[in-house]
Amino acid sequence: MKTTVFLFLVAAVASSTVAQALPNRPQRPDARRTPALPEGTKGLRDLAYVPNGHERQILDLFLPPGATNPLPLIIWIHGGAWRAGSKEQCPALRFVERGYAVASVNYRLSQHAIFPAQIEDCKAAVRWLRAHAKEYNLAPDRFAAWGSSAGGHLVALLGASGDVKGFDVGENLAVSSRVQAVVDFFGPTDFTQMSKFSLTNALFDHDAADSPESLLIGGAIQQNRDKAAKASPLTYVSPDDPPFLILHGNQDNLVPYQQSELLRDALQRARVPVTFKIIPGAGHGFGGPDIDRQLTEFFERQLRTLKK
Repeated sequence: MKTTVFLFLVAAVASSTVAQALPNRPQRPDARRTPALPEGTKGLRDLAYVPNGHERQILDLFLPPGATNPLPLIIWIHGGAWRAGSKEQCPALRFVERGYAVASVNYRLSQHAIFPAQIEDCKAAVRWLRAHAKEYNLAPDRFAAWGSSAGGHLVALLGASGDVKGFDVGENLAVSSRVQAVVDFFGPTDFTQMSKFSLTNALFDHDAADSPESLLIGGAIQQNRDKAAKASPLTYVSPDDPPFLILHGNQDNLVPYQQSELLRDALQRARVPVTFKIIPGAGHGFGGPDIDRQLTEFFERQLRTLKK
């Protein structure tokens, strides 16, 4: 299995949108590569999960060749400070060779619509995939969501808000938007405590009116604490949440690693199965064989093992 490097996802997407949101921030090259897909993989691109919706309300679906039984599905939610990013960068594609279906989802960015548009889109995508499970040979009870940075925030919110009906709007409301497993890589979990734990070399003030979090909710975090809480996965943790795998670098100067500790603690209090790993010395991104191993073992355990 090829190693994937998860870079600082804001800087990795060089766009005028991000440059405007994060002025004078250093840019780093995007070292991620689209993995080679097995011969015979069926790739379905730009599927609209909201009929006649926004141009961002589309997803790509990849189906491995030769499948006979319904396929477990990994849903990738991209990062990019809720201001940039694309389904085109999808590290989850390497799991197609292991017999997983993979969906890569675009969603409306904060310049298109403020929160909760982003989680409404993610839930709409999950419902669409489940509603079309038979058509695409998907196992509707074996959906995992994986994301990093802003995508980590959204998949954590997907997992924690499975019982929150207010985020389910639009089509396919007769089917569930729940996922059965969550992989959160360095995602924010409590917007009101982002700056509290920032490193001395933090890239910006999360409480500032022009921070990505403030732009997402439509106002400065500390002056809009109710809106910030509504957008924070920590608010919704409950005992019926799915198992979580959380990874975070302890030198992350964008999303403090304590954000993941807060989520881990809340999940443990709710008695939700959670595996939390600190990556020593890592910043806002990491990769390597050990990361791949942890991912593979988690997906195999949660999506392949028959639950009684």
